Amino acid sequence: MTTSPTICLNGITPLPHLGIIRVEGEEAAKFLQGQLTQDFVLLGLDQARLAGFLSAKGRMQASFIGFKRSATEILLVCSQDLLAPTLKRLSMFVMRAKAKLTDASADFVLYGVAGDAIQNIAPGAHPAWAKVDFDSQNLVFLYPALGQPRALWIAPAGTPPPPGPTLSLDLWLWSEVIGGVATLSAPLVDAFVPQMLNYESIGGVNFKKGCYPGQEIVARSQFRGTLKRRTYLVHADQALAVGGEVFQAADPEQPCGTVVQVAPAPDGGFDALVSMQIAAAEAGGLHAVSADGPALRLHPLPYALLDDI
Repeated sequence: MTTSPTICLNGITPLPHLGIIRVEGEEAAKFLQGQLTQDFVLLGLDQARLAGFLSAKGRMQASFIGFKRSATEILLVCSQDLLAPTLKRLSMFVMRAKAKLTDASADFVLYGVAGDAIQNIAPGAHPAWAKVDFDSQNLVFLYPALGQPRALWIAPAGTPPPPGPTLSLDLWLWSEVIGGVATLSAPLVDAFVPQMLNYESIGGVNFKKGCYPGQEIVARSQFRGTLKRRTYLVHADQALAVGGEVFQAADPEQPCGTVVQVAPAPDGGFDALVSMQIAAAEAGGLHAVSADGPALRLHPLPYALLDDI
């Protein structure tokens, strides 16, 4: 990944590829505590959480950025193409819990904010997953990209957007990729345990909280030294497809990885997040589609990976 000094990651853009699930009720946090990989009971009003929703086999069904708007209202931001099936599946587990789940995408506006535009809203430095509130507006800080801060801005529908220059959606989508935090989308349901997307390294898994579907699989992967796949940042000269296979030249018969998220790079080519076998990443000779397909070049992630225990 090479970047031109003329690339300016600064401004605001609406995010139509994301949707919002609202969880309301006095037991909203307790309900999510038993369903997701993160702790929502202890979640403060000045925090957000990256979290996964898993099958009983520990495979990711959806990923969320979740936060409390109040003690009884939690918003979960997810890929729009997974919202309906995820809402249906989560609702099956509510039973007697005092919690109501709805599609709240039409009730809120959602913008991506990057660079100096964030300083117009919340001056100063903020770590990833911090949240700052302004009346009914919420600003959730994400992992940076190109050294620039990034955040989600959420407000009730009809609220004017925050001040700042317009940022192209393509540039924002690229910043999602190089920021290294994957958002699960429809082609990837059931493909990964959270560690295959580095979620334990970027605040997406809490190993101290109580039970949730797939917890035993996630814990076993972490504490028995059985992690064999991680997510890596790669660059290709040709277009890649989400869900596409990745091969290692020395083993042309078996794919070693899967394309998780991809975006055109401003300076040409495509940058992507690929979940692949650690051994293949270390060996090199990576190609998309087939062993003699487009070459993939590895680039450093913007964060350190935690070792398995």
